[in-house]
Amino acid sequence: MHILLTGGTGLIGRHLCQLWTHQGHTLTVLSRRPDQVSRLCARGARGIARLEELRADETVDAVVNLAGAPIADRPWTAARRKVLWGSRIALTERLLAWLEQREQRPEVLISGSAVGWYGDGGERELNEGSPPVKEDFASQLCIAWEETAVRAQTLGMRVVLVRTGLVLAGDGGFLSRLRVPFKLGLGGPLGSGRQWMPWVHLEDQIALIDFLLKHKDTSGPYNACAPEPVRNREFAKQLGKALHRPAFLPMPAFLLKAGLGELSTLLLGGQRARPVRLLDAGFTFRYNDLQSALDNLSSRL
Repeated sequence: MHILLTGGTGLIGRHLCQLWTHQGHTLTVLSRRPDQVSRLCARGARGIARLEELRADETVDAVVNLAGAPIADRPWTAARRKVLWGSRIALTERLLAWLEQREQRPEVLISGSAVGWYGDGGERELNEGSPPVKEDFASQLCIAWEETAVRAQTLGMRVVLVRTGLVLAGDGGFLSRLRVPFKLGLGGPLGSGRQWMPWVHLEDQIALIDFLLKHKDTSGPYNACAPEPVRNREFAKQLGKALHRPAFLPMPAFLLKAGLGELSTLLLGGQRARPVRLLDAGFTFRYNDLQSALDNLSSRL
């Protein structure tokens, strides 16, 4: 299978490249650093800077669209919002325009999204049939990203939307930002600590994307998060335990709001999201509870 991947140099993309290359698939990665793709992603993966570098007579079987500037790296200034929007919606629009021009089109488009699509869900249990609860910037961004990707259905393609939670990994992602403060004994709950945190182990994230790629009866949105979300307070407690450090110093909500502005909604809000459609489709999570996930990662934290 020839897979075109955007976002291939990111945490999830790199591990997907390694898996699919090992499985014998052909990988083409759209990247701003095409000369580094083979080193960053997987040996044998081809890097391209423009979609037009793929010849019209090259068969592409699947497109996996995960590109997007990190949403939590800095406050959402007007300039940063433009970057976040362009790296997701504008890129997906260019992808669709390229697909429209091709005589041979891939069978499937798997497009990234996030559980932030629902906004701050409070205590509501959220499945893929739930509507957005509160449309903050992150929610609006995900909604527009999904609406753009779904247009590929008019080209005869199967479209899968992956609403990812907080990805737990030993080599990057969410945990890498918490490692230093927690190891210094400065970790603890954020705000009230009652907000729900939908999380997923990196191994399960990679496995579920592979599952959705290969199961041709899957389409539409899927919550990519473990079956058992936890509250922020419990997450801090268990992470402290995994790192053998105390985790009782709370970060007051007003400080987060003052320092981060609207970005603080990502930390002070949450989603009690469950992967109902993935489980119904027959996917099995290897890491269902947070303790087993952190136990697996503890030696790499």
